[in-house]
Amino acid sequence: DFYSASMYYQMGIPVDIYTPIFAMSRVGGWIAHILEQYEDNRLIRPRARYVGETDRTVTPLENR
Repeated sequence: DFYSASMYYQMGIPVDIYTPIFAMSRVGGWIAHILEQYEDNRLIRPRARYVGETDRTVTPLENR
């Protein structure tokens, strides 16, 4: 939205309609979430899995 807003400004689009434009661009995603939930009453989220090092020690700020 940050970069879009500057382009809208340069194109002469009134600032008052920026928010509706930003909302319209998200409607497809919102509808997809609603349809997912209606299908089996559950939102589908990708699973995140941490693959970094484990059991690391943290040096206190005053010792850094």
